[in-house]
Order: sequence, then C-alpha cells, then structure tokens
Amino acid sequence: MDTNQYLEIFIEESKEHLQAMNEHLLGLEKDPGNIGIVNEVFRSAHTLKGMSATMGYEDLADLTHKMENVLDAIRNHKIAVTLEIMDIVFSSVDDLEAMVNDISSGGDGKRDVTEIVTKLLEIEQGETLLPPVVTREEPSVSLKSDLQYDEFERTVIEQSKEQGFTCYEVAIFLRADCVLKAARVFMIFEVLEKCGEVIKSVPPTEKLEEEKFDEYFTVTLITQEPAEDIEDKVKKVSEVDQVTVIEVANLSMNGPHQEEAAPAQEQKQMDVKQETKPTVKKMDDVKETKHAVTNKTIRVNIERLDILMNLFEELVIDRGRLESISSELNHSELNETVEHMSRISGDLQTIILNMRMVPVETVFNRFPKMVRQLTRDLNKQVNLEIIGAETELDRTVIDEIGDPLVHLIRNAMDHGIEMPADRVAKGKSAEGTVKLKAYHSGNHVFIEIEDDGAGINKDKVLRKALDKGIVTEEQVLTLSDRQIYELILASGFSTADSVSDLSGRGVGLDVVKTTIESLGGSITIDSVEGSGSIFSIQLPLTLSIISVMLVEVEKEKYAIPLSSIIETAIVKKDEVLNAHNQQVIDFRGKVVPLLFLENIFSVPRQDDNDRFYSIVIVRKGEKMAGLVVDSFIGQKEVVLKSLGNYLTNVFAISGATILGDGQVALIVDCNALIK
Repeated sequence: MDTNQYLEIFIEESKEHLQAMNEHLLGLEKDPGNIGIVNEVFRSAHTLKGMSATMGYEDLADLTHKMENVLDAIRNHKIAVTLEIMDIVFSSVDDLEAMVNDISSGGDGKRDVTEIVTKLLEIEQGETLLPPVVTREEPSVSLKSDLQYDEFERTVIEQSKEQGFTCYEVAIFLRADCVLKAARVFMIFEVLEKCGEVIKSVPPTEKLEEEKFDEYFTVTLITQEPAEDIEDKVKKVSEVDQVTVIEVANLSMNGPHQEEAAPAQEQKQMDVKQETKPTVKKMDDVKETKHAVTNKTIRVNIERLDILMNLFEELVIDRGRLESISSELNHSELNETVEHMSRISGDLQTIILNMRMVPVETVFNRFPKMVRQLTRDLNKQVNLEIIGAETELDRTVIDEIGDPLVHLIRNAMDHGIEMPADRVAKGKSAEGTVKLKAYHSGNHVFIEIEDDGAGINKDKVLRKALDKGIVTEEQVLTLSDRQIYELILASGFSTADSVSDLSGRGVGLDVVKTTIESLGGSITIDSVEGSGSIFSIQLPLTLSIISVMLVEVEKEKYAIPLSSIIETAIVKKDEVLNAHNQQVIDFRGKVVPLLFLENIFSVPRQDDNDRFYSIVIVRKGEKMAGLVVDSFIGQKEVVLKSLGNYLTNVFAISGATILGDGQVALIVDCNALIK
C-alpha cells in the first residue's frame, strides 16, 4: 500500500486529534471523575494509533497504544486520576506531537521515548491495577438483547414479516487499525441499503458519522436476501474485520413496550398499511445526510490558495484597467459587461479571501497546556483567560504569529506575574491572570496579552538602555512613557545574565518585534508599575486586496483604506483654527487636527489659490485626524503590493498598488499618522 498519498491528510488529522486530546486532558484535570472526557481522549488516541500503524509509524503507534492502555484503565475505574498520572499523560502527548512534527518536516517520526514508556508501563502494571488489555470483546455473545425497539419500529418489523421480509441484526466489527472509520461506515450503509432497508443503528447514524464508537456497531436490516449473502457483501468492504448476522425472531421479548395500548398499535398498523415501505423516505434522508457530512469539507494546500490569490490579484488589476477603458469609450454594452464582470469578480474575491481566513483559536489552543506547565515550573498560580478566539485572520499571518505569542505569554508569566507570596503581600490575590484577547478593528486584527503582574519599572529600563547604548542621555529627556516601555523591544536590550535586573520584560523581544513588523503589523506596550502590562499587537486582516478611497495631491495619487475613513468633507480655509501650533477643525463638536499630505510626503506645491480644503476624516481607535488632499477620485478595490526590500521603512506608507491606467498609487498607513 502506497501511503505517501495519504501523508498530508495523516499529518493534519493527527494534529487535530492531538489538539483534542490536550483540550480534553485539561478538562479532565479539572473534573477527574468525568468518564465521558476520558472516553473522548481514548477515542482520539485510538484513532491516532490506528492511523499511525497503517502509515507505518510504529514508534508513534506503540507510544499511543501504551497511553491508550492507561486511559482504558481509568475509564474502567481501575486507576484513579491523579496529578502525577496527568503529568505523565501530558508528557506522552508532548512526545506524540514531537513525532508528528518530525514527520511533517520530512522525518521518520522516530523518537527515544523509553523513559515515558517505562512510566506508562509502571502505571499500567503497578499494584496489579490494570489487567491485560483486551482490544475488544469477540462477538460470541448473543446480540439478541442488545437492541431495544420502540412501538413503531416493532410494528414495521412485524408488518414486513407478513409481507415475506426477514429482519436481521447485523453486527459489524472494524479492524483495530481502521483509518477513516466514518468513510467505512458510509460504504457499509451503501451495501446494506442495496440489500434492503435499514431501520435502526446502534450507535445512531449521527454518532457513527462523527466516529463516536469503538470498533463495532449494530444495524437492524429488513431484507429478502439470506443472511450468508449479507455477511459476504459487508465483508468485502475494506477494513471490515468480522460480521455477525442474527435473525430477529421473537420480537415480543425484544422490546420494553410490549404492553402498549391496543388503539395506539392499531393506529400505527393503519399508518404502515398506508405506506408499505415506511422507512424508505427516512433512510433516503439519512443517506443524504451522510453525503452532506462526508463531503462538507476538503483540505486544500495553502500553496494552491496562494497561487489562486496571485492570479486573482492580476485579475483585479485588469478589471481596473477595463473599467478605465470602458468609461473612456462610453459604450453602453461594454459598460454593462464590465459592470457585470466587476460584480462577479467582487463575489469571487470575497470567497477567495474567506477561504484563507482561519480563526485565531488554531493558535490560541496551544496556550492553556503551555500555561499549565509553566505554572508548575515557576511555582506560580496563573489563570489564562482567552477572549475572542473566533476572530479570523489570514492563514499566512496565522502561521507566523504563533511563536511571538508564545514568547510574550512566557514573558508575562516569568517576568510579569509575581510569586504568590509577593502578590499576597501587595494585597493582590495569590493567583495571577494573563488575558489573551483578539478582536477586529477596521481592516486590522488586534491581539492583546495583558497581565496583572508587577508591570515595568521605567527607571530600570532606562538604566539598562543607557548601559547598552540604545539611547543617549539627551534622548531620554524626550521619551514618553510608552517609548520607554518599548525600549525593551530593542535588539540587544537584555541578556540572560541580567534578566533579574528588570521587574518587567526583556528577553529576546526584538525577535517578536521583527516577526510582527515583517507581517505588516506593529506592537505597542502600556504598563502601570505594580498593576500589570498590556502588549498590543496590530496585524493586517489580509495581506492582499483592500478597498480604498483614491485621492490626489498635485499630480500624485494616494490610496486611503476605507476601513480607516469616517467620512470626507469640504472645509473653508477661514474655518480652520489653530491650537498648540497645530491647525485643527471643529468636526461635529470634536477638535480634529489637520495633517497635510503634501507636507508629510514632501509633494512640491505649484500654486494654492483654492479657498477650500478637501479633507478625509480618518481614525485610529478613538483618535481622529483630517488628511488634507487636493481632490477625491473615488472608491476602488486595489491589490496591496509590497514596496520591496529597498523601501522597507517608508513613513506612513504600507504599500503600493497599480491602478487601471497603469499608474502607481501609494497606500497611506493612517495608523502611523495618528499618534
């Protein structure tokens, strides 16, 4: 069997199962008596074991099997959940994650897990707590009493027998290493429905589709085919291990409702006579549901989405060119066609962008387990609160943001949150809190890491910055509090030997800043000494196509993102006021400062005889500013292009775009203009 074609699916599904195991284990630690949670962890481990064995990763399968044995003992009440056992199980999952990551990187998934395997075996075998593990019971036990039928089902069975049909209970056992059990279930149902009508399954079809069963399930089938033929047909389905077919003979002894009132039963029989095959519609619905579930999602390589996005970006540029030509020619049919194409491409653009959006919870999910381990390592009490995990972000950004967030959370816990005794002495609760929050604002996503720890000591930061030569004595006098805090992001600010000199942060945060800025984002720091700190990361929602307002300054065109614009206005020059050496206007009762783009971008002015200012009111959070331009051109969908490696730190410019007439327009970064 060539497994290479399944490798990508195996890696993705393995990561999903490992994440599910981590989440459920954290829940189990809080609720040790909840066997339902243990069953969920066991099910994920069992699936991972089978997938690994099928793909040939024996080390991965073996470790999962050892962990599965311990989980099996817990759910059978042979072993009690303790902190020590949870630590070992978590360590096992860590090793499994390392193996899967190695496979993802092109490795063979091998890892020295002798130590953790020994600990698992000690739990399994110690004090005779766990008998030899039986992977499943053999189907030698009579299945006659397994299924219970309600009144309607019993009536259908009896009516079918009168018409010459036979009712069977079919128990299907899948192989222990079965991959994609839901797909096998679907194939089995396809076979059975060709033989007759399925009127019941245990577990129900919803559970089967979600793979919420162990290795076997039972189906009640009404058919005219002999039991041997049914058994042979089902056995032909791949990864079916064993099939047992038993006829439902004495139905009156096989249900809890044998003494129902006669009128109700007569009514049911009348209903059955009206429709001789009462379950056809029902099973068609089930069949449609199975199709919907199994075909609901597909996995697409991110590289294919990148190619699709690049092609669409070219299409957007050509669309702008067509719109420009159409307006010049003023041909009615051409105008109509271009307008229709613009609407269609707009819908296509929305779909493509949404395809690339991923909830940040895919990154946030790793942090509860990390915080649990850090609290143990640091002997601190820390509660992690996650807010806004459903916030969506471009997949490209998601892939890069994980490591910076790990670094910031570790710093919050290590250097921000105090020891429990110190917190109590300061009048705080012994347990510190780290909040991880994500939210949308315009065409940006903000991620905040907030702690209620010691905060940042400005004096110590300044002393360290002066010692390292990051700032001079003259510069120190002009720095605001936020600028002082952000000195800890400077390269070479701190070394491992001097971490304890700061009550705030300082280990390698320059790497965090570099990564975030490479994504077109920024990071700011606010802190109150003794109360805590907030690290705020601003990231672009998407890295490709945005809606803008095109404006003109002299002969140069600029694009201002619509997400930053409140409105446009025309203001008389004599209505402009002066306050603190700054020109301002009264905008709906608020004082709004004016920023002249010709000054900011050094655009040479030819003449200035106009009596009015054209102003674009923009905002950053609660702050506003008025950008003064010469004229408004209109709204456009544009492709955001990087300025390249030669123009990396251009003030207030986030990129450029190619317009329909071939001209290049610079895209204004309003967030950089508003302080």
